[in-house]
Amino acid sequence: MTWVTSGAGGASSRTVRAGIPPHSPSGAVRRPRTGAGARTAPRTRKARLRVAKADPWSVMKVSFLLSIALGICSIVASAVLWMVLDAMGVFSTVGGTISEATGSNESNGFDLQSFLSLPHVLMFAAIIAVIDVVLATALATLGAFIYNLSAGFVGGIELTLAEDE
Repeated sequence: MTWVTSGAGGASSRTVRAGIPPHSPSGAVRRPRTGAGARTAPRTRKARLRVAKADPWSVMKVSFLLSIALGICSIVASAVLWMVLDAMGVFSTVGGTISEATGSNESNGFDLQSFLSLPHVLMFAAIIAVIDVVLATALATLGAFIYNLSAGFVGGIELTLAEDE
């Protein structure tokens, strides 16, 4: 910011920091008050707000995206858990025990390893994730409608928000 001052020698200009006026001609600098009139601790501003309505369309979009993320996480977690259990040899050990228990002389019994193969487990996890996305989105949207109805009767949820320092 440039301040233009005029003196005996004509107009002159000097650059100062924005918002801070130049020194007065007498050399005095304005200083903040430090006496009894100055505040020592800043006050925290608080606001009381009321959530009167939840937009069902917004709730549906947000819940859809969050349930998609949860579905992807559950599929990845299922794959990682299957790989860990397979590396530990759990499927072969339990599968051998089950085929001995269910088998006879003519048949080999139940084959757990082919039933719990990685493609089968991931397909099952994907089906559960899709069902979860549909149900979570529908239930959250229904919850927004129910909240709007009840907020019309009781006024909604009151929140007190405070500003951090």
